[in-house]
Amino acid sequence: MRLRVLNAARDLTCDAGWDQVSLSAVAARAEVSRPSVYKEFGSRAGLGRALVVRETQQFLAGIAATLYPGLPDTHACLEAAILYALTEADNQPLVRAVITAAREGSDSLLPFLTARADPIFDAGQSLVQSWLATRYPEQGTNDLEMAADVIVRMTISHLILPACEPEFTAQRLATAALKLLC
Repeated sequence: MRLRVLNAARDLTCDAGWDQVSLSAVAARAEVSRPSVYKEFGSRAGLGRALVVRETQQFLAGIAATLYPGLPDTHACLEAAILYALTEADNQPLVRAVITAAREGSDSLLPFLTARADPIFDAGQSLVQSWLATRYPEQGTNDLEMAADVIVRMTISHLILPACEPEFTAQRLATAALKLLC
């Protein structure tokens, strides 16, 4: 039931935007009762958070596949992972819908990627920090944590408000982040 509800919420969000999604519509599309949706997610905000967390986990799995085992050159590997994140956002309908809505002035799901994004940031930072530790075993935890934080925050920032072509952005972010570890 949870999977059907999340899929229905994703489909409705991609079709009309999160602002237009109601729990009644989600329940109808998922062919479950509205009270069942409330029982599982607590509220519309709870459903939004669960939806963004699920999609982010799938997104991070793709990034992990780019990092591990990864290219031998650390800079090239990090650049490839950042480029994956910047380009894959356009290929994943929900991520694209959230970012497009944010660029157009609607930020109803954006807080789950930014202000209320603890599980998302934590998962992304943990992934990047673990990978950096394999490449820089001599670095202290604080330095690795700082570099991972910069990589994740700056990548999300460029997803929402791109400054230039993804390839150039990925190269710049990888260079800047790795300078923190030299």
